[in-house]
Amino acid sequence: MIAKRLSQLRKGKNWSMQYTANQLGIAKSTYAGYESGYRQPSLEALKELAVLFETSVDYLLGMTESCQGECNAIELTNKDILHKVSLTIDGKSLSQDELNQFIAFIRLKREIEAK
Repeated sequence: MIAKRLSQLRKGKNWSMQYTANQLGIAKSTYAGYESGYRQPSLEALKELAVLFETSVDYLLGMTESCQGECNAIELTNKDILHKVSLTIDGKSLSQDELNQFIAFIRLKREIEAK
């Protein structure tokens, strides 16, 4: 449960594993181990992770579904976006083609900003 939640929280913030590890003051391999489930964070590390991701240790451990802060991001793909959300601009719903263009635009923008 911890591994999956850490991955979701990190991706929801668009952080790399390296950036996250740097924020925690640990090696990237250590953090990657947390996300893969190969390593279990200590109690102190759990506390630091909860602070970093603005959530609770209970949420990280899977003891509650309630997540504080901005950690309730959902992953949407081109395939399922119409089933999960309805986007409108100027009161008009976006077509499937417009949704695909929107997703492509955001991905390109992120690539450019990452350089």
